[in-house]
Amino acid sequence: MAVIHQAELSPSKIEALAAWVPRQVWGGGADGLASLGGYRFDDPDGAVGIETLLIRTGDGRLLQVPLTYRAAPLAGAEDALVATMEHSVLGPRWAYDGCADPVCVRAMVTAVLTGGHEAELEYHHSDGIRIRPPTVRVAGSGSAGTAVPALDAITRSDTATATVLEAGPVTLTVRRRLDSPVPAEAQYDLRGTWPGTDEPAVLLTASTVEG
Repeated sequence: MAVIHQAELSPSKIEALAAWVPRQVWGGGADGLASLGGYRFDDPDGAVGIETLLIRTGDGRLLQVPLTYRAAPLAGAEDALVATMEHSVLGPRWAYDGCADPVCVRAMVTAVLTGGHEAELEYHHSDGIRIRPPTVRVAGSGSAGTAVPALDAITRSDTATATVLEAGPVTLTVRRRLDSPVPAEAQYDLRGTWPGTDEPAVLLTASTVEG
C-alpha cells in the first residue's frame, strides 16, 4: 500500500524533472515535459517513497523515470539527486534517481522476478482516506514465491535508451526511452499499460546468473 497525501510540492515533480532530465544521456535535451501517469512500489520498511513516472517530451518522446523520495539525504548518492523538495505535509524531501537507490532497485527486481504488481494507492485527503486507482498498471513475468537474491554492490551504466543495473546475480535493464525499439525477449520482464496503450509495453527486463 502506497500512502499519498493531499499536498503541495515545491518544486513540483515536473519542474524538478524539467531541470534534471535534459542533463541525462537518455534525456537528449528534452523539454516541454508532461506526465502521462506513473506506478508505485512499496518499501517494506515504509520509509522510502518509490514512484516511476512516464513522461512525454515536447518532441513526442516517451521517457520512463524511476524516483525515490526520502526524508534525509542518501549517503553516497549525491550525483543521483534529482531535487530537494518541500512537501506541505511531510516537510523536506530528497528526490533521487531510483536507479541509484538500492530500495528502488530491490523493489523493481522483486516485481520482475516474483510476478509483482504496482502498489495500491491510499490517498489521504482532507475529508478522509480514499483508494485511488493507478494510472499505470504493471505486472512482472516471474512467479510468486521466487527467491529474490541479495543485491550487493549495485552498479549502473546509462545508454541513450536505457539504464543497466548489475546487482549481485541480477542484471536489470530499465528502459528509459519507451519509444525506442522493443528489446529482444528476456528471461524476465515487467510490462505496463496506461490509457492510450494498445498492448502492454516492456518497461524492465532482467536476467540472473542462474538463468
